[in-house]
Amino acid sequence: MRILHTSDWHIGRTFHGHSTVGALETVLAALVDVVRERSVDLVIVAGDVFDSTMPAAEHYGVLGRTLSSLRDAGAAVVVTSGNHDSAARLGYQSDFAQLAGIHVITRPEQHDAPVTLSDEHGPVHVYGIPYLEPSLVRHLYPDVPLRRHSDVLGFVMGRIREDSLQRGGRSVVVSHCFATGAAGSDVERDITAGGLDYVPLTTFDGPDYVALGHIHGRATLSERVRYSGAPLHYSFSEADKPRGAWLVDLGATRLDSVEWVRLPVPRPLSRITGTLDDLVTSSAYDGLTEHWVAATLTDDVRPLDAMPRLQKRFPWCAQLEHRPSIVHADGHATYATRIEEKSDVEIVAGFLEHVRNGRGPTTREAGLVDEAFSALRSREAGR
Repeated sequence: MRILHTSDWHIGRTFHGHSTVGALETVLAALVDVVRERSVDLVIVAGDVFDSTMPAAEHYGVLGRTLSSLRDAGAAVVVTSGNHDSAARLGYQSDFAQLAGIHVITRPEQHDAPVTLSDEHGPVHVYGIPYLEPSLVRHLYPDVPLRRHSDVLGFVMGRIREDSLQRGGRSVVVSHCFATGAAGSDVERDITAGGLDYVPLTTFDGPDYVALGHIHGRATLSERVRYSGAPLHYSFSEADKPRGAWLVDLGATRLDSVEWVRLPVPRPLSRITGTLDDLVTSSAYDGLTEHWVAATLTDDVRPLDAMPRLQKRFPWCAQLEHRPSIVHADGHATYATRIEEKSDVEIVAGFLEHVRNGRGPTTREAGLVDEAFSALRSREAGR
């Protein structure tokens, strides 16, 4: 049996304020082409189908069209809910969808009730584990201590192994979690916000293949336990991570082979560093005008018109950071200590030096400051 492992579609996510729906549909269309050209039997979506718990109508349309196209291409589909999804909304009408070969698994009790498919070698049992928040499922199993996500997954995997042993045949598990050994990205905010904790790799002992979701870059934790990553780049921290899916072949009794299939990148991501004048004039950046661009400026003073000038050359410049090449250090003295016994002119000069990262007033500026204070002192004296 041939399986295409995907995850983290995040339909509806924006990229620095820009919609990604059009780009995602382009990539998902390519995914359908892979299914058709490589004769895929089953497509897996391991959670985070949507980016929010309340998807817009347009986002349901993207999902509906893609699932229909996958079925038309000849594949069955197994979808599980992730921590970004609303299980109730994603699972709405799932009972009807399964009649068409689209299995949307969102309810906790479905974890050990596999979707069973068959090939010339017999049955393949696909166990979809929806994202199971401990606080929302522990009442279902009051005699089991389920304090953390790792506790929940350890418990349900034990039940899955028991069920799989009774059924016989090959088995596949789908889970959305943060398994030990995988590196995250800055868009996986739930890892540090208390949503998902680490899950030991040994939790997934047993099945012939484990299709994981949640991490946006591909990762191989073992030959049979993998992350496919997201099909689209959702952060500049993902710029160097390839986009694609795992093509998994199950043999007569076990995992046979796994191949990485690349997906198109509608708009590449690039980071550039230099002074503003260099970035907007140098021919070295001529090839980046159609890329998403994250610019780091090294000017001593942050230019006030930096983003408009960058976007004139790079229309898709989406991120700007000022990191001057010379950083002025004040030490740890208090402001009162630093200005003690200094004249007004010296205080202004020191302030300019501070905000300009070490570059004080020009001769002309120093003269203007001196004139201003002289005028002020003359006015005060005449009162």
